[in-house]
Amino acid sequence: MKIVFAGTPEFAVPTLQTLIDSPHEVIAAYTQPDRPAGRGRKLTASPIKHLALTAGIPVAQPENFKTADAIHALADLQPDLMVVVAYGLILPQAVLDIPKFGCINVHGSLLPRWRGAAPIHRAVMAGDSKTGVTIMKVVKKLDAGDMLYKIECPIGADATSSQLHDHLAELGADALLKVVDMIENGTVQAEAQDESLVTYAHKLEKQEAIIDWRQSATELDRKIRGLNAWPVAQTAFNGQPLRVWRSEVLDKAATAAPGTIDSSTQALDVATGEGMLRLLEVQLPGGKRINGKDFLNAHPTAGVVLGS
Repeated sequence: MKIVFAGTPEFAVPTLQTLIDSPHEVIAAYTQPDRPAGRGRKLTASPIKHLALTAGIPVAQPENFKTADAIHALADLQPDLMVVVAYGLILPQAVLDIPKFGCINVHGSLLPRWRGAAPIHRAVMAGDSKTGVTIMKVVKKLDAGDMLYKIECPIGADATSSQLHDHLAELGADALLKVVDMIENGTVQAEAQDESLVTYAHKLEKQEAIIDWRQSATELDRKIRGLNAWPVAQTAFNGQPLRVWRSEVLDKAATAAPGTIDSSTQALDVATGEGMLRLLEVQLPGGKRINGKDFLNAHPTAGVVLGS
């Protein structure tokens, strides 16, 4: 089958690699235009562009599909199928109508739960016990197409969004290949999404990283895990930003004001609105990520209230 692939970030890389290694033919890779990145703001190619060029696959990087030229260029490829994974551009109906078998998408949630931009993070932050990958048809409405295949994945008690991201990327690649094969041999079955079960995973905002110690230890632990590795939860320590990478909920009641560090222990234990939270890994500006015990050894914490 002749496939056009459309994707941009690391999450899309395992799927493209799986298609490259399959009997199917990837005839082009569409990805976002090069963007400024890093301290020098140097134009940087996407992970998908790097992989496609390495594999000898032609790369296209239109700003959008609002021009007739962009649509005609895709139509000239005469693809059987378009596979979309975290591409980042809205595809108009004129594009969706081009491939013989339409467009399908790899989405990092168990639809219809967590449609939208940040499904992995929102699942962790909400305390979901499981997540997964859904392969669906692409339609004009956001993540609303018929489901073609689902695979589940448990969310462990200490799982971070970063860890789940990598695992789901691999699961999605395997699931996608199964669906492509089913489309080719005519055995794929579509299932409509139940609109009454829809939830939305809104895009992450940097301001969400600020820790509110009035929340419970359980809520804050989910937040810290959900925002790892971006934007990373943070609080204030003696007027400096303190990033919190990992934490642990303690079976212990809080007896001090939220944000107060318990100086009676050898760990970085902090009072919350409900319960105690142990900070396992933290980072000050310009410093390395260190464990809570090392942080205590280097910084006096008696009487310190985080976030103030």
